[in-house]
Amino acid sequence: MGEMIKLHAAGAQPTVFRSGLIAALDVGSSKIACLIGRVEDGTMRILGAGLREAQGIKAGTVVNVHDAEESIRDAVEVAESRADARIQNVLLSVNCGSPRSITARVTMPLNGVLVSDRHIQELLREARVNCQIDEHEVIQSAPISYVVDEARGVHDPRGMFCQRIGVAMHAVAVKPSPLQNLRLAVQRCHLTIAGTMVSSHASGIATLTTDEKQLGATLIDMGGGTTSVAVFMEGELVHADVVPMGGSNVTADLARMLAAPLSAAERLKSLYGAALGDIDTSTDIVAVPQMGEDGDESAFRVPRSMLTRIIQPRLEEILLEVQARLRASGFDVAAGRRAVLTGGASQLAGSRELAQRVLNKQVRLARPQTFPGLAAVGAGPDYATVLGLLIAGASMPPESLNPDIAAEPDNDRPGFIRRIIGGIFG
Repeated sequence: MGEMIKLHAAGAQPTVFRSGLIAALDVGSSKIACLIGRVEDGTMRILGAGLREAQGIKAGTVVNVHDAEESIRDAVEVAESRADARIQNVLLSVNCGSPRSITARVTMPLNGVLVSDRHIQELLREARVNCQIDEHEVIQSAPISYVVDEARGVHDPRGMFCQRIGVAMHAVAVKPSPLQNLRLAVQRCHLTIAGTMVSSHASGIATLTTDEKQLGATLIDMGGGTTSVAVFMEGELVHADVVPMGGSNVTADLARMLAAPLSAAERLKSLYGAALGDIDTSTDIVAVPQMGEDGDESAFRVPRSMLTRIIQPRLEEILLEVQARLRASGFDVAAGRRAVLTGGASQLAGSRELAQRVLNKQVRLARPQTFPGLAAVGAGPDYATVLGLLIAGASMPPESLNPDIAAEPDNDRPGFIRRIIGGIFG
């Protein structure tokens, strides 16, 4: 357990993975996804997957702990049954608590000595302390790049001589109360949270190419209750944000404007909806069931184009808010003109063209990379976040996903390393 191996995912660079069983849990506003995988012999294989409708969660936040617990339990039990395995430790996606990006820069004099593991640990520990902000809890942190004397953009300074070493550390922090409620719902399912990651970061890991992460790209994950954003530059996450609007807002608009039940509005959106009027030139007529009425004769018949006229303004509002937040952060221009859309709400016809028009970027629609054992339905955008979590848990340093591990002063001891790897690979 804990052995390092290389895995070659389709279309990706070789990734160093730890071998063993690993589980990931994505608690979204509209669905709960659980994946159980095993890494061995140079390959990750998906053993079991569970997908259930989310209850008790609104805009990424738990509003009913009991209902959220039941949804999580159902998804985990399905995944365990298909994997023929029981899990105890899970990696958890976080989309609640108004995530905030924090960047801290720290330097340390070395006076010409060789950079050792001990120097790096001290530097990273101080940088993580500087990432703390009032009334927020850090859920993940990782170095972006190092500075060795005058040389910038160094990714691993160990074994180099220098007079002064510095690091830029990026962290994501959230408000503690929503995070505690999410943890409570998971822990009541008798699961231990081994690590956490903001959902957009996980989606980016699963969907972006190596070149996109290196040269600069903005990942926009349009989910049911939220639209999460992650900006990557030079291979690392440099900014994350969450807009509290998503596909469920579009569904609610349709239901309200057409006096239709929510379930019927969701079906109309999926089957006949489009994001852009330029795309929808159809003259088809669709039947809209009415709230509280039964039978086809009571259905309200409208042109299919009317659905688009309701859908497009809400999607434009979401994308404009994404653009405003990117501009306020300074990454709208800095990250380049590449944007990648994923998530269920991005699958409407015309979403890509609408995003290109609003964001003034080159946009592509993304699906997560595939692995053996993952059914075709699991290769859709619903599994992007949870698959990214699985990859991150097997490849990223455990202290990046668990602030409690990062705070340990003796984390260079072999016994400590065995403990933290055992916490993720249960």
